[in-house]
Amino acid sequence: MIRRNLTHRRVTKAPERSGAVLCALLALLLVSCDRKEATPDWDRPGEAPAATVEEASPAAPADQPTPAEPEPAVSPAPERPATAKPSEAGLRVMAYNVENWLTMDRYIDNKPVKQAPKPQHERDNVVRIIANQKPDVLGVCEIGQASDLAEIQESLETAGWRMAHSHYTGGSDEVRHLGLLSRFPITSTAKPAETEFKLQGHTYSINRGILDATVEARGKSYRFLGVHLKSKREVPEFDQEEMRVSEARLLRRHVDSIFETDPDARLVVYGDFNDTRPTSTVKTITGSYNSPGYLTAVPFKDSRGEAWTHYWRPHDIYSRIDFLMVSRSLRQELDFKASHIADDPQWFEASDHRPVVAIFR
Repeated sequence: MIRRNLTHRRVTKAPERSGAVLCALLALLLVSCDRKEATPDWDRPGEAPAATVEEASPAAPADQPTPAEPEPAVSPAPERPATAKPSEAGLRVMAYNVENWLTMDRYIDNKPVKQAPKPQHERDNVVRIIANQKPDVLGVCEIGQASDLAEIQESLETAGWRMAHSHYTGGSDEVRHLGLLSRFPITSTAKPAETEFKLQGHTYSINRGILDATVEARGKSYRFLGVHLKSKREVPEFDQEEMRVSEARLLRRHVDSIFETDPDARLVVYGDFNDTRPTSTVKTITGSYNSPGYLTAVPFKDSRGEAWTHYWRPHDIYSRIDFLMVSRSLRQELDFKASHIADDPQWFEASDHRPVVAIFR
């Protein structure tokens, strides 16, 4: 009551001061609203990757200053239909870690089960998400045997989305592999010349290999390179980050060898990199910004403007570790605004990753 009386007294005696205060408060409120909506956008290119890291040289620091790259404006919250329409021109490309679509020891209903397949409801949701997004080309990782890739292919056809062409490959890991499904013919496949690296005096092979397949679609050629790099889980033999960077160097060398033969190669490099944008792993793969072989990492967002693709449950961490990159010759054909992270409602019941979808004109 006292405060109300005092306020009333101030208003009646000095209306001009009250009006000034109200205007100031309104201005501050508008500024604060603007600040609330202006969330940091780390995924829009502002730092171009550093030069390629050589085998004998130390990894470039994550905060190394690099030139800014002009990037087409990207809508933070693109509007997309609940169900995508089949592409009638260009190409829809989807990259997806389907989380252990394989036979392994699992916990099911909080009980350990030996050599069990991926639970049926998870498989059903993976297929539902893919069929909903209607990709022309689908790159997957964390699949088991060739029969598991064939199961995905057959399940998609049952769901009404036929992808008749496939390629399956892997590395030294006998459990987890890479696969590619396509609606259009796969005209050629290749293997990298280098698949081994030295670390702490020992020689290792790239765990999941490098998938290399060329697709011909609507009179255009697209060369796809898929990877699934070392996870962040610690191992006693070596530092997990050093191994991931070493695998990234092998991928970058394969990219460079392609550009040496064809400087205008139409490359799409995708996969689960198990590292975030500013790291040496990702910078090694994108290469030097000033190089003709530089790869642009597509700045994907979901329908809410969020950029994470993976949820690491034990650590309760959401992060962006799934990428799709394009060569300079393909960048002009990429629809940055329509490309997106698929945030279908059942994503969590399918995988611990959300897929990325790139739309080429």
